[in-house]
Amino acid sequence: MQGRKDIQPKMMYQVNIDTLVPADNFYRTLAQTLDLSFLYKATAKYYGTEGQESIDPVVFFKICLIGYLNNINSDRRLLAYCSNCLDTRWYLKYDIDEALPWHSTISRTRQLYGEEVFLSLFQQVLSLCVEKGMVRGKRQAVDSAYIKANASMDSLLEKEIAEDVAGYARELNEGSEYKIHTEPSRIVKASVKKAVERHHAWKQAAYKGMPGHVDNPQQTDENGNIIRPKFLSNHTHYSPTDPDAKISVKPGKARQLNYAGQIAVDDAHHVITGACASSAGNKDSQNLAEILSQTKQNLQRHHIELDQITADAGYSSGESISYCEHNNIDAYIPNFGQYKPEREGFEYHPAANYYQCTKSGGHQAKLMYKGERTDSKGYTKKTYRSSETDCKNCPLRLQCCGAVTKFKKIDDSIDKPYYDRMHQKLTSNREYAKRISRIRSRTVEPVLGTLINYLNMKRLNSRGMASANKHVLLSALCYNLKKLMKFTRPKPTIVAKVQQEVNLSMGEFLFLFKRAYQTQFASI
Repeated sequence: MQGRKDIQPKMMYQVNIDTLVPADNFYRTLAQTLDLSFLYKATAKYYGTEGQESIDPVVFFKICLIGYLNNINSDRRLLAYCSNCLDTRWYLKYDIDEALPWHSTISRTRQLYGEEVFLSLFQQVLSLCVEKGMVRGKRQAVDSAYIKANASMDSLLEKEIAEDVAGYARELNEGSEYKIHTEPSRIVKASVKKAVERHHAWKQAAYKGMPGHVDNPQQTDENGNIIRPKFLSNHTHYSPTDPDAKISVKPGKARQLNYAGQIAVDDAHHVITGACASSAGNKDSQNLAEILSQTKQNLQRHHIELDQITADAGYSSGESISYCEHNNIDAYIPNFGQYKPEREGFEYHPAANYYQCTKSGGHQAKLMYKGERTDSKGYTKKTYRSSETDCKNCPLRLQCCGAVTKFKKIDDSIDKPYYDRMHQKLTSNREYAKRISRIRSRTVEPVLGTLINYLNMKRLNSRGMASANKHVLLSALCYNLKKLMKFTRPKPTIVAKVQQEVNLSMGEFLFLFKRAYQTQFASI
């Protein structure tokens, strides 16, 4: 006989929400794993002694954790999800008939708390990972990823003529063939505005025919996003919606307003030991000191010293290598592509600080040190130049100096000694350097992919650098939290148990084991 189920709502129910949530539910395990009561003291300074009661700080952070763990970016959708699920209501300590806070309350509370509160929560989860033996501390892998800002490219406005006309002129000069050579004190706003127009005209002509040019602005990428004209840059445009967001792009992707999320990952069990947000307008090398400084402090809280780091070539710079050397960090960072360990046909003499021409058939001119200069991109370089007399009658002058120039010039970065030492380290033991590179790839890149695709780090739902930093910290601590809840300490092997019982070092134990093995087979 076919059955049919219908429902007749009752006027009153006698039910306990605790009995409706299974004993092995995820949020029961989460509540047992992470105690958030310390947040009352951490957030006390943000409240007064009068007025209406605010949302419970622990409830706020629990709602945030639910959003990141379930990859929910919208506060409205997050509150709807929490309201509809019995286990999340149990975790938040809201009964079935209780109304949850408004979504605007979540947004305002997120802005109220400082970044140090979110960092303290991240450090609390990291402490639990350290106590469980998930962090070794020997080697950290560092990398970054773009996070889409909560602002549209349609909001971009052209920068007004800055009061610091000289500084603005330097920005315009970068990458443009139209240089402003007038003395800064004599530059007027009208001339700079004319230079801006020339700058745009140059970029439009330079990128003509490429995807996203103004002649064909409706081209889209594989996600349906409009590919913007490439002459939009942070030097000439900004977003009034979110001034901290910067225009950036990756190959094959649309240009958009982004932040950069920086993370450091321990290679033992892939636990995130440091996380922060940085400007997408900066190079990764400019942000290495910030992420390493936070990572070092996080580890030192547990008496763990930061020993070794590995990163890709994007983190290569004299500033970043210098930071690692001065902080006794063994860094493995491949030098950037334009680095040249040697100048073909020239030998450098460090004691006298000059280059000697060694080309066969040449006049073996000396390129003497002429001082330092800063190029149009802001890089400071050392200049070495030969005299016109030495190169004038050289049979190789045409192919060495060119048709017009009558002398040879070599520019070296002022940070070349740092690059040379890094090059020596990477080439002296190539196999070890390759192994470190493979460790970096399999350690930090899967972690970034998980954060972006499953833990809500793909896009911001708030604005400003402070909010971006909170966003990265919450995403990273949720990643650590899930690993912590799944982690089981590996069982010790028989050899390890015997070694522990007899209290021998590994070398002594292996020696005795080998001797016993030989004695046994010698008697056969």
